[in-house]
Amino acid sequence: MSKLRIEGSFVAPVTPFDATGRVDFGAFRALIQHQHEHGTRALLFMGSTGEPSLLSAEERRQIIVQTMRMRPSEMAFFYGCTAASAAQVIEHIQFAHASGADGAIVAAPPYICGSEADIEQFYTEVADAVALPIGIYNNPPRVRTDLHWDHLLRLFRHPNIVIHKESTARVAQVAQVLAARPDVTVMCCDSPNLGLVVPTMALGGHGTANMTGNLAPAEMAALSRPWRDAQEPREFRELYLRLLPLMHFNYSAINPVAVKSLMKACGLPVGTLRKPLRNLSGPALESGLRIIRELELDKKYGYRLS
Repeated sequence: MSKLRIEGSFVAPVTPFDATGRVDFGAFRALIQHQHEHGTRALLFMGSTGEPSLLSAEERRQIIVQTMRMRPSEMAFFYGCTAASAAQVIEHIQFAHASGADGAIVAAPPYICGSEADIEQFYTEVADAVALPIGIYNNPPRVRTDLHWDHLLRLFRHPNIVIHKESTARVAQVAQVLAARPDVTVMCCDSPNLGLVVPTMALGGHGTANMTGNLAPAEMAALSRPWRDAQEPREFRELYLRLLPLMHFNYSAINPVAVKSLMKACGLPVGTLRKPLRNLSGPALESGLRIIRELELDKKYGYRLS
């Protein structure tokens, strides 16, 4: 049986909070509809953009249950299930599976800085224990561990591992994975500082796992389409260069400080960041609003700029 394949824009939404600081599920519905209307293929809830480490265990469960009730049939819903141990990750994934999730994304356990061999064994243990499709998030800036393509290609033989998201700056890593043609969806982070979007798509990647789609969903949907003909690289180049200032702004502070602050300033119902994170203000925020105006995203999406 072939593995699940997801192509296009895989957006990591923020977690919206209401005025009392609780998770705002009415706002979640509006944000999901916004993505659905503009071509987003899949959503990753409780990725690093969703402030997962600042959510309680009950909030994490409720986000899975409630958002799954809102899923449009054309979209796939994945959930961040990263935790400190394989046992905890397995528990999170099994709950997501029982709730109807399409898949889970897992980074290496944070803080422990496990060796590559240890983390390969960790992923194998998790994949062996669950039936839900999972994705590997190779994100050394957040978790220190950095899997080499040798480790990745061995893991991709597992039938339950269906997605690879790369968040390093190594084009060679993406090239080696795509050259080996593993039966997985290969995506990259949209950080312009890592610089992987252009080479990933040029080498035959399947899309981007991004946070810029929170503000420019149609643009990221177009940017994340796999290349099928000779016209697409030219259109991709023009769009990528146009969006570059917005992508740089979104990564100007630790995720999701910049993107969530700008979403709130655009009138999207996201609330404020949870402490100890703080929303941007003053010149830092105004630079983002200036980009939104220059790209005319406020006119296109009806954003009400503060």
